[in-house]
Amino acid sequence: MRFTAVFAALPAAALASISPANPLKRLARVLGYAGLRLVGNIFQPIRNREDLHGKVWLYVVSANNYDALEFIQQARPDAVLVAGQAKHIGRYNATVNRLSLRRKLLYYWQFPLAFVGLLRTDGRRAWRFFDFIFYAIGYYEVYRRALRHYRPRAVVFSNDHNDDTRSLLLACRAEGVPTAYVQHASVSANFPPLGFDLSLLEGQDALDKYRRCGPVQGQVELVGMPKADAYLARRNTAPAVRRVGVACNIHDPLEPLTEALVYLLRELPELTFTLRPHPSDGRDFEPLRRLLPNLQWSSAREENVFDFLLRQDALVAADTSTHLEATLLNVASIYYRFGTNPHTDDYYGYAAHGLVERANNPVELAAALRRYAQHKPADLYRRAAYYNATLGTPDEGCSQPRTLALLNQWLEAQPRR
Repeated sequence: MRFTAVFAALPAAALASISPANPLKRLARVLGYAGLRLVGNIFQPIRNREDLHGKVWLYVVSANNYDALEFIQQARPDAVLVAGQAKHIGRYNATVNRLSLRRKLLYYWQFPLAFVGLLRTDGRRAWRFFDFIFYAIGYYEVYRRALRHYRPRAVVFSNDHNDDTRSLLLACRAEGVPTAYVQHASVSANFPPLGFDLSLLEGQDALDKYRRCGPVQGQVELVGMPKADAYLARRNTAPAVRRVGVACNIHDPLEPLTEALVYLLRELPELTFTLRPHPSDGRDFEPLRRLLPNLQWSSAREENVFDFLLRQDALVAADTSTHLEATLLNVASIYYRFGTNPHTDDYYGYAAHGLVERANNPVELAAALRRYAQHKPADLYRRAAYYNATLGTPDEGCSQPRTLALLNQWLEAQPRR
């Protein structure tokens, strides 16, 4: 996925925070990783709060993953949340159990071989992203060792494309450990093929996209969106838009984002606008705060996305799964691109499938918001049926029990190791 045209064409600011363009800076980050992570892990003790032997592992790589799988941990006494030794899980850093990565350093003799091999197959992109290759080394071998030691009953994932996640999946296959996947956000056709023993997807959209990624393996069930259960009964019933949320991430360049906000606040002074940067967006927004003192803010590190959306009547954003979450809550959602990357135009297909309205310039965007300020339909949420399999069915709002029932049934059918 890191070597695709989509990734290579990301805005310079987005790539800089992940992999610097300057090779010397990339090398500095690699050396920092080697010193702080690889060597640092050796001296960092592992003191887990729970016993991992024979348990159902819920493997997480972010706070969003944690939120997506926590209900399983609460429902099953044998389920434990686990992450890599130094993986940053946000506000849950201190609560997840850790898998030791101390031995990862022993496998770095493979790096030159992997790098040369990828130079042959992927050319310049292997050189441009040699840091990603370096980070990935050793996960597979260390995780195979962990699986043999702890012998988990199964591993449940909520991410299917990070390097450590893919490594653990491959390790599970090699060690004969059953794997399940609970989708936690919208997917794209650029993801790896679906390769879990059991995949619990939100809706037909996800399944159709995974079929475009490659052969679909294992049992697949459509369960809706478990994380939305508690919020569906609180849909927005306002007949007109008065509060507008604007969601952005590192892929949205600051200059056009600023220009759009300046235009909207000037043209629509009767509306209240709230900007919500993605939790991983570390850019300096202080100049924007000074430029637009009337602009309100939401901290994604402190406020759940659904709680944020409950305070809005409309949403403006580019490529983010927040569009789907907004529509489920009957918040009028408008797709508006702040950037120009041709590879990410309507990345999730929301506009193409009619989930959201599209505005191509600030004038169209302001016109759409004016129209919604006159009248907001009460049934916008019905557009999300293609993305959420339980919408409009007796199981609406019951995705968590449905997911648990299918997962429990599948686990009971697995042979004991």
